[in-house]
Amino acid sequence: MSSGGGLQVVSAGDIEQALSRVQATEAIVEALRSGLEPSEDTDRTIVDLTGGQLLLMPSASATGVGLKALTVAAGHPTSRRPRIQGAYLLFDAETLEPRAILDGIALTNLRTPAVSIAAISPLFSRFTQPVNVVVFGAGPQAVGHAEALRADGSIDLADLVFVVRQPQQAFDRLPARARVLCAADPRVTELLERANVVVCATSARTPLFNSVHLSDGSIVVAVGSHETRARELDGPLMGVADVIVEDPRTALREAGDVVLAQREGHLRSSDLIPMADIVRGHRTLREDRTAVFKSVGMPWQDLVLAEAIIGQLGTDRDHLLA
Repeated sequence: MSSGGGLQVVSAGDIEQALSRVQATEAIVEALRSGLEPSEDTDRTIVDLTGGQLLLMPSASATGVGLKALTVAAGHPTSRRPRIQGAYLLFDAETLEPRAILDGIALTNLRTPAVSIAAISPLFSRFTQPVNVVVFGAGPQAVGHAEALRADGSIDLADLVFVVRQPQQAFDRLPARARVLCAADPRVTELLERANVVVCATSARTPLFNSVHLSDGSIVVAVGSHETRARELDGPLMGVADVIVEDPRTALREAGDVVLAQREGHLRSSDLIPMADIVRGHRTLREDRTAVFKSVGMPWQDLVLAEAIIGQLGTDRDHLLA
């Protein structure tokens, strides 16, 4: 971590050092239990560019103001550059002076799995045996969700398999000795039938699998899309599952999995369950009914973790100077 004129520059390494997966999840949970209302957050602005999109995500709280700017490259770039790049700027809530600039990708890669685990961990009590996990994708979010599930202390993993379109290209992005299966392999159906948790973290535009193969009581997380014309899950699944979202209004504006299922008649807007209701214990779900958490990412989540990171780095520095 470096500083210039009072502005801290927080690298990806600093972020990794400051907050563990578990601590990041705890920060999201604490914010919601302390009264944060996602429905009051500022809308994200999406600007279409020739080579992709620019996302601007501002948020404000009593203690901080933040803005994340991300670029999302279209398609699958042939270079080895990340598909998502960006930075996060944190301001003081009272003076509005810049406090810190954080690596936006590292923050996003920490935030998204933390939000997912915060939303679904209250449901883990339905599992009485070690769980089988299937992860679609091989990017940072796919790996991050696998790591976050491993770190969660309320479940044990029996099996973890990554399902990808091109296994040979995915091996260098996945953990050593990770189990990998090609998406076209017929054994994927068997994996889905015995899966307890399914994570979808891809750039897919159409459903990744036929939901008829999922078992009742499974949990599905979909984080790959924030566009109304793209989906990872099919409409019939959204029609029979308990569908949890960060905020219903935001999901109806940005979540293709939700918007398309509603358009097809599988889902009503009144069916959507705010994740805050689950985290706060205000809503319990039937354990024999499949649960879906559809996330698009919201600005408040980045602000919560950015403040937690800066606070932890400040605490660590004070200990070193003591």
